[in-house]
Amino acid sequence: MQRDGRLKWLVLALASIAIAGNYYAFDSIAPVADLLRTQRGFSQSQIGLLNAVLGLPNIPLSLAGGLLIDRFGASRIAVGTAGLCFAGTILSAIGDPFGLMVFGRLLFGIGQETLLIALLAGLAQWFHARSAALAMSLLFSLARVGSYMADISPRWAAGLYDGGWQPPLWLAAGLTAISFGGALAYFSLDLHSRGTAARGRQSWAGLFDVGGFDRSYWYILTLNVLFASVFFPFRSTFAIVYFQDAKGLTLGDAGLVNSWVFFTAIFATPIFGLVADRFGHRASMLALGAALMPMTFLTLGATHWSLWISTAMMGLSFSVVPAVIWPATAMLVAPRRLGTAYGLINVLQSLGLTICNLAAGRLNDASRAGPHNPGGYASMLWLFGLLATVGFIATVALWVRERGPNGHGLGSAVAD
Repeated sequence: MQRDGRLKWLVLALASIAIAGNYYAFDSIAPVADLLRTQRGFSQSQIGLLNAVLGLPNIPLSLAGGLLIDRFGASRIAVGTAGLCFAGTILSAIGDPFGLMVFGRLLFGIGQETLLIALLAGLAQWFHARSAALAMSLLFSLARVGSYMADISPRWAAGLYDGGWQPPLWLAAGLTAISFGGALAYFSLDLHSRGTAARGRQSWAGLFDVGGFDRSYWYILTLNVLFASVFFPFRSTFAIVYFQDAKGLTLGDAGLVNSWVFFTAIFATPIFGLVADRFGHRASMLALGAALMPMTFLTLGATHWSLWISTAMMGLSFSVVPAVIWPATAMLVAPRRLGTAYGLINVLQSLGLTICNLAAGRLNDASRAGPHNPGGYASMLWLFGLLATVGFIATVALWVRERGPNGHGLGSAVAD
């Protein structure tokens, strides 16, 4: 049942607050990576571990989190996971010894992925199919503000960076506190509406009941997993230090170039969500967005073109894919199983994030990548480029299937 039109937009605003600070915290390691390397002697592998560990707990837990969402309601789970994120960022900001910082990132990771799928599942319950893409796109758009602000924080919070590696991480902790408040407000409003805060009807057996998902869902899952496994390890872990070492940029300039991927997404993601709601052709849009990702790494590794070209391509890709892929998933799965479907995607995403962060760090260390050997980053670029290509192939398979008799409207004009 659809709720009051004004209330659903308030829910969207609160959900955006709940995720934005956590996106900032997720991306808070990249701007301090060089400080961690110079002030604390961290290796590339240690820096990679700080983001790899975000996905580690979600390998076993995301599917269970999705079931909990279906069982107990999205807003209840959002509050609990936002609280875990807040606690994790505090421990990361304390950060010494290294094991405490890793544990803080681990705790943050336990909450962050399930928080996202709880908010997406909640929005799917508040918005009907013809407006879900716009609503979810706006959620991602406002969340990207957090990522953008993290990347340019060496500029607007330069005084904190002058104080070393720790003050910027305390800033991240403060912003997750605000996000926790947004999650609490969302839960209160949702509970008052007697809607999604009420218990679901999914049985515990649904935790293992994933074989019945349609083949189109598995194609989307493949793209979602590989896209995240490429994008976030590069842009949120290694991009800034890569731009410093291989392209000769300062920390501030490297953060600015990286930030424009997220800045572009702030404005472009809702536009593509609106286009998907209005005109359909979702499979074609996903194919376009996925094709730009391997082209980005080819441009970085094989040309001397301006970094703004690769930034524009990745920013466009990062705008199209999230705008379409999450609401498209909701079109393929029954509402009572949506949390489980999102949870399964996040299980495999988390595995991919962990493996790719660790693999990229190991490749960089093995190749002695750094300011004195910028060519050592080539193996990392090859890894990300090849995985992105496989993701694009999955979108082609999705497009072919959705144009056939077993499609769900993702390959054609608007489908309700």
